[in-house]
Amino acid sequence: MAVSDFDVIVAGAGPAGSSAATLLAQHGHRVLMIERERHPRFHIGESMLPFSAPVFARLGIQLEASDYQRKDGAEFIDEGTGQSIRFALNGRYQPYQVERARFDHSLADNAVAQGVSLQQEETVRAVHINATRVRVETDRQQYTARYLVDATGRSAFMGRQTSAIQRIEGLGCFALYTHYRVTSPQARALFQSGDIKVLMQDIGWIWVIPLVNDRLSVGLVVRDKSATALRGAALFEKYSAASSVLQGLLQGAVAETGVRSEADFSFSNQQRYGQRYACCGDAAGFLDPVFSSGVFLAVVGAQRVAGRVHVALATGTEATADVLATVGPELDVGCNSLRLFIERFYRSDMVQRLFFEADRSETIRQEISALLSGDLWRRDNAFQRMLLEGRQGRKRTA
Repeated sequence: MAVSDFDVIVAGAGPAGSSAATLLAQHGHRVLMIERERHPRFHIGESMLPFSAPVFARLGIQLEASDYQRKDGAEFIDEGTGQSIRFALNGRYQPYQVERARFDHSLADNAVAQGVSLQQEETVRAVHINATRVRVETDRQQYTARYLVDATGRSAFMGRQTSAIQRIEGLGCFALYTHYRVTSPQARALFQSGDIKVLMQDIGWIWVIPLVNDRLSVGLVVRDKSATALRGAALFEKYSAASSVLQGLLQGAVAETGVRSEADFSFSNQQRYGQRYACCGDAAGFLDPVFSSGVFLAVVGAQRVAGRVHVALATGTEATADVLATVGPELDVGCNSLRLFIERFYRSDMVQRLFFEADRSETIRQEISALLSGDLWRRDNAFQRMLLEGRQGRKRTA
């Protein structure tokens, strides 16, 4: 069997994989991207963060309001107390809510247009790494390369192969969701505002994301899977019916699909890189989606990984196991900030003390808005510094 050889093999053609592949191809590397499904394919996770925009610009992608729903803010509502607060997110960059099938397809097409070879409906079965090469076996054939980028999403191929996946306890356990076509006046107002709504429930929270063509993405994230005996559609319908905000939005709505589910929530990959490979996107770790950080972390991580891998390939040092040693700590600042923010959201009274108290302090509101926008690598955010220093304090006393 003939073996095709490349500089880099990227496993996975989601936002992380397509971004990494495109950026490496822009540097002149021969890149193969392998995708187990075929675009366009359904994927949840439609809400973008503003600070994804610089990466999209590097990729040559221009999001347009004519194609996607504008996103101007995020509103958090505690229906138990009636409290709510909105954070504006459309400052420096304009974010969007996207239909992932179309969006992911456009990223993969863009990668191909910039020289990436794409194999679809092909599944990686095994990866063999030695001092000189990476050999990837799929259900069709074999390929070799100088380097592997694992962007296999929550499948996390290399993380599971190295037994490095570690669950983050106490965060969301699973999600139930569907899409609706809506016509209510409340829904029309939501399309005009472009806001994502987060409706806090005793069992977890509900997302409400407006999409183009009069559609809403609605999902229930369950914090504790032992909290109820109900499962699947029955659980989703119970909490949907209990939300007065959601019921107003869904007056006259038609569900486009049955209730779907996603598990494997909130894990970290303790071995995100090694000899001749690196992980990015969800393959490097997945956070509860309450702050819509998934695509943002995927493309930002892909950009930084691709930059370091390019340097290693250009200097012939790609066999070194610590190629990504400087990237890891950089990304950790942002990832840890979001992780700690999410932990506080679930485990403390932060929502009451800070979210709803932020109305009294424009500084706190702006600092929280910065985190919710993906502006994670600045040095003057006192709220972010409090999160990180609190984590260090817990480490010192452990």
